Amino acid sequence: MAIRILIVDDHSVVREGLRMFLARDPDLEVVGEAADGAEALEQARQMRPDVVIMDIHMPELTGIEATRRICHDDQKVRILILTAYDEPAYIHALLDAGADGFVLKTAALSEFYKALQ
Repeated sequence: MAIRILIVDDHSVVREGLRMFLARDPDLEVVGEAADGAEALEQARQMRPDVVIMDIHMPELTGIEATRRICHDDQKVRILILTAYDEPAYIHALLDAGADGFVLKTAALSEFYKALQ
């Protein structure tokens, strides 16, 4: 059974690039995409992904608040933060909100893939 993934980022090139990268692995299935935190919450409720790949800074609802709400709705979902921000305050806020881990957008694809697994 494939790992069901929701991609959340306000930049379409990031979402499309992730979708293309993840499509190479038959054990991964992208079930949805969202361009902001509010849409992420709606998609997570509808699609019930196993993993949400979440950005921090987005319109409508931040990745931190979207993470908090998604984790409140579904205790089984895993949240992997993919971000350009490595400030300790963001990291602590994300972990407090329920995120399971984070990867910087400057990381190698192999590091991102390892974190996803």
